[in-house]
Amino acid sequence: MRDEREKWARVRIVMVGTLFGLLFLSVTSRAFYLQILQHEELVRKAEKQHQRLVQLTPARGAIMDRNGTPLAVSVNMDSCFAEPRHIQDMEGTAAVLAPFLGTSQQELLRKLSGNRNFVWLERRLPPEQASRIKNLRLRGIGFLPESKRFYPNLEVAAHVIGFTGVDPAGLEGVELKYDPVILGNTGYVITERDALGRDIAFKNAMVKNSEPGKNIILTLDKNIQYNVEQELAKAVTASGAKSGMAVVMEPDTGRILAMANYPTFNPNAYFRYSQSQLRNRAVSDSFEPGSTFKIFLVAAALEEKLVKPGDVFNCENGSYTIADRTIHDTHSYARLSVADILKYSSNIGAAKIGARLGDERLYQYLRNFGFGERTGIDLPGESPGNLRNKRRWYGVDLATISFGQGVSASAIQLADAVSAVANGGMLMKPYIVERILDDSGREVQRFEPQALHRVISEDTARKLSRMLEGVTTSGGTGTNAAVDGFRVAGKTGTAQKVDPVTHGYSATKRTASFVGFIPADKPKLTILVVVDEPKTSPYGGVVAAPAFRSIALNALGSLKIAPSREGAKGPKVIEASAGQPPPQEALAEGASLDMPAEGEIMPNFRGMSMRRVLQVMEKQNINIRLLGSGRATEQNPPPGQKIRGTDEVWIKFTPSA
Repeated sequence: MRDEREKWARVRIVMVGTLFGLLFLSVTSRAFYLQILQHEELVRKAEKQHQRLVQLTPARGAIMDRNGTPLAVSVNMDSCFAEPRHIQDMEGTAAVLAPFLGTSQQELLRKLSGNRNFVWLERRLPPEQASRIKNLRLRGIGFLPESKRFYPNLEVAAHVIGFTGVDPAGLEGVELKYDPVILGNTGYVITERDALGRDIAFKNAMVKNSEPGKNIILTLDKNIQYNVEQELAKAVTASGAKSGMAVVMEPDTGRILAMANYPTFNPNAYFRYSQSQLRNRAVSDSFEPGSTFKIFLVAAALEEKLVKPGDVFNCENGSYTIADRTIHDTHSYARLSVADILKYSSNIGAAKIGARLGDERLYQYLRNFGFGERTGIDLPGESPGNLRNKRRWYGVDLATISFGQGVSASAIQLADAVSAVANGGMLMKPYIVERILDDSGREVQRFEPQALHRVISEDTARKLSRMLEGVTTSGGTGTNAAVDGFRVAGKTGTAQKVDPVTHGYSATKRTASFVGFIPADKPKLTILVVVDEPKTSPYGGVVAAPAFRSIALNALGSLKIAPSREGAKGPKVIEASAGQPPPQEALAEGASLDMPAEGEIMPNFRGMSMRRVLQVMEKQNINIRLLGSGRATEQNPPPGQKIRGTDEVWIKFTPSA
C-alpha cells in the first residue's frame, strides 16, 4: 500500500510539473510573440492610444490662366487654439478674448470647458485679427499656420474655377474635377493623452507642415473672360432676362478661352448664394437651341448632296401644315434658296430640307455633331442634352427638330458642334486645363488638342461657312453681330421654352441665342451667347448678337488678330429690299411674337420709308410686323395708343406712285 501511494504521489507531481511546464512555455511563447514578433505594431498602437493627431489644412496648388495670372491661390493664415489645462483664469481669458474672436463669453467658455487640452477657437484668422490676439499674450492661447483658399479676382471665372469647403475639398468646377491633383499633403501636430484619454501636453509644437499640391494652368484668358462676363451681364440686364451663358473657344483646338454665366457669384463667399447661382449652367444645363440647329440640318443635307446652296424651296407664304401641326414663319416667304433659308431663318424651309434628308440621316448627323452625349470637357456635372432616338420621332418631330425644337443641348455642346463647321469638319474635344505643374514650376502633364472624328467634309464646311456669312450681312437675321473689318459667320436662334406646369410650349418664355465664328475665312474664335427669357425682345438677333459683336471685338484685340482688307463692314441699320420683310428669325409658333412689349405707345409711322421705320423700331427696341413695301400707309394700333397684349400690331406699306 505504501509503495502504491508513493507511486501515485510521483505521478501527481509529474502531472503538476508538466502542467506548470506547459503553462510556463505558453507564457514564454506569448511573451516572445508580443515583445519580439509584435513589438513594432504594439508600440504603434500604444503611441496611438496616448497620442492624438490634430490635422492641419493642406495647402492647395494654384489655379492660373493661360498667361500665368493667378485665379485661385492658397495663403497661409493663423488658426487660434487653446490649451485649457494651462489657462489659470478661464472666465477672465474668455472675457478678454471673446470680442477679438467675434463671439460671446459664454460660447467661448463652452469651448474651453471639459478635460481637453487642445481645442480650436477660430480657424484661418485674417492677419490683423490674429496680430491683435497675439498682442494680448494670453496664457494657454496659441496659433498654428493653416492654408486658406483665396480667389483674388472675385467673380471672374467663378463657375469654371469653382470653390472649396472648410476641409478644404473642392466642391465645384476645376477645384472639384482636379481635387486629387490640386490638394496637397496634410500637416499635423501631436498632443499627449493620459490613461483616461485626456490631453495633457504637446509632444511637439509642429511635427509636419502641410505640403502644397500641384498647380493648374487653364486654357482661359483672364482678359477675354472678364470682357465676356461684362458683355453677358449687359445683355441680360438690358433685355430684362432671367439669366445668360456665353462660351468662347478655339475651333481648331477645342481650348476654352472663356466660359461665363450670369448671374454669377463670389467664390470667396459662396455660402451666401443659392445652389442655382453656383451651378455652371454652360455645362450642366440644356436648352432647346432653336434656329441655330439649322446649321447642322443644312450641313447634313449638303454632305449627303441632297441640296445645293442655290436650290429653291417653296416656303408656303408663311404657313405650312404637317400632320396635325401648323408651322409658321415670322414673315411670309414664297420661294427661298437654301442659303436664304439660313439667312432669313425660315422654319418651313428647314422642315422641307429635313423631310428630304429623312429622320435616319438627320439623327445620325446630329449624333456625329455630338448631340445627345457629353462632350467630355474636364468640368464636373456635364449634361448630355436630350436627343431622342429616331425610333421615338413621331408625326411632326422630324420637322420641328430640323429647326431646333423638341431637342435640347448644352451651351458647350452647341459651341463645340459649330466649331466643327468652323475648323473644316472635325469635332474636337473641348478642354479647360492646359498644363499641370509641380510646386517648383516643373511641367508634370500637358493636355493636347484631341480630334474625335470627322463630321463633314472640308468642302461642305466651306460652303456652309459662306452661307452663314449671309446671316450677318444686309437683310440677314444676325446683322447686329457683324464686326467691322472681319467676315462673320453665324446663326441666330429663338426657341420657345417648355412650360413646367402645362408641359407644352410657353406663350411668352423664350431662349434667344447667337452662335458664330470669326474671321469666317480663317476662324480663330467660336462664340456663343445665350439669353434666357428676355423681355424686351425674344429674338437672338436683337438681344444676343450685339453681345457677340462686343465679345468678338475685345477677344480679337486681346489675341492681336488684325482686320482683313476684305472684311465686311457691319451695317448699323438694316434696310429691307422691296417686297422683302425685315429680318427676324422664325419661331415655331408663329407671328404673335412680332409684337412689342405690352404697354408701349404706338408711334406714328405713316409716310415713313421702311428704312426709317426700322430705325425707329431699333431706337425704341420694339418689333412690329411689317407688310408690303414702299411707304407706310396704314398701322394698327393707331398712333399714340397703348399696345395691349391681345392687339395685332402691324404696319402696311404701299409702293409710291
